[in-house]
Amino acid sequence: MSIITIVALLVFLTIPEGSSLGDQTLLLRCQCITKEKKPIGRYIGQVEVIPASSHCNEIEIIATLKKDGRRICLDPNARWVRRVLKKKMVQPAP
Repeated sequence: MSIITIVALLVFLTIPEGSSLGDQTLLLRCQCITKEKKPIGRYIGQVEVIPASSHCNEIEIIATLKKDGRRICLDPNARWVRRVLKKKMVQPAP
């Protein structure tokens, strides 16, 4: 066998395995790298709380902004974030 044939065979064998993982690789780590500490409560439309798990040992709070739908990670230790969470939990869903 030539070197080109061996390399082509190895590439062919590795492609299906890498693509079979799908979106699972996205869930195997923390989503929040940086966290917003400044108060932006009035710009928040929705809040998603992701509890700590074996993939990420921190609680992650992800806010979706009203204006452009951008998702921003919030600092769970900030006082204003806790107030926003209480307010969002009390409000009925639209």
